[in-house]
Amino acid sequence: MTRGAPFYTADSVTKSFGGRQVLKSASVWGWRGAITVMLGRNGSGKSTLMRIGAGVLRADSGTVHMGGRTYQRPRLHELARAGLYFHPERGCLPIYGSLHDHLDAIIARFGGRYDEAIDLTGMAELIDVPLIELSGGELHRAEVASCIARAPSCLIADEPYAGVSPIDAERLTLALNHLRARGCAIITSGHDVPALMAVADEVVWVTSGTTHALGGPAEAADHHQFATEYLGPSLRYSARPHSPVF
Repeated sequence: MTRGAPFYTADSVTKSFGGRQVLKSASVWGWRGAITVMLGRNGSGKSTLMRIGAGVLRADSGTVHMGGRTYQRPRLHELARAGLYFHPERGCLPIYGSLHDHLDAIIARFGGRYDEAIDLTGMAELIDVPLIELSGGELHRAEVASCIARAPSCLIADEPYAGVSPIDAERLTLALNHLRARGCAIITSGHDVPALMAVADEVVWVTSGTTHALGGPAEAADHHQFATEYLGPSLRYSARPHSPVF
């Protein structure tokens, strides 16, 4: 099936820390209405690539392309204005105010409404509770609600399934599917392989400082080196219930 040009690309990214090269010519892509999943071992550079791609961390070299524009030195505030939403591994909500306050601020700046965000995340009864009083799972749901309300054109989410309960993982999957259906280009990562494979349209393997596009989940699961070096013999792949459209 023929694809158009990706809406988002972090291209040929390199990054070293203290003389140790973490990334060497690593790239990742995101298409409108599709989910790209980055998989790789701890320390492989997934989070570094995502932070650089979101304009949080400066690369040694490489560029970001989004919505037809090239960013030689991307900054988060520039990319956010262009429609990007970055969800770091440790969350992004402030500790002050309530979810209601936070969503009001999003709507005031970017427009829209947040009824769907509250419904999908089940946060109606908690919308006025101070964020600092929410449990970890509730705070995670609040962060997902904020992302949905923002209605980004591109979402970069670092390990969104990490540490969440099964029911919150289901809500997160619903949210990702909702954003994909609305045309969002989604790039995400993590180690919850079954959950990630279930939503993925494209799998990118991050290893040895670089990236390899493996195709869809079925193709990735059949890739001998990826299956041997990352998935391991005990992991079995189940077919996804949807078919991607490009």
